[in-house]
Amino acid sequence: QVQLVESGGGLVQAGGSLGLSCVASGSIFRINRMGWYRQAPGKQRELVAAISSGASTNYADSVRGRFTISRDNEMTLYLQMNSLKPEDTAVYYCNADDRFAPQRGYWGQGTQVTVAS
Repeated sequence: QVQLVESGGGLVQAGGSLGLSCVASGSIFRINRMGWYRQAPGKQRELVAAISSGASTNYADSVRGRFTISRDNEMTLYLQMNSLKPEDTAVYYCNADDRFAPQRGYWGQGTQVTVAS
């Protein structure tokens, strides 16, 4: 099993920046692709950004150019969020795919990001 723990959420003014971190532990050899998702009240969970084990990245159109996803060799995932907007307000979740069981996904507990206008 893989455990994911996020940190770094909080309250920020519009135009500001926040950085999120997600530390993976347990059977980290199982991890392939990692990503950040978010869920705003009354909305479905959506992909924000993802990064493969080969460091290829993809971003939602709404965050491209403002957010940057990265990971290090110790299986810590990061999301640097700049030029934040009130519509970025959501609970942000860390996700990891299992390379041996693609249908299995691991999730963190989530961290709240609130952007005040």
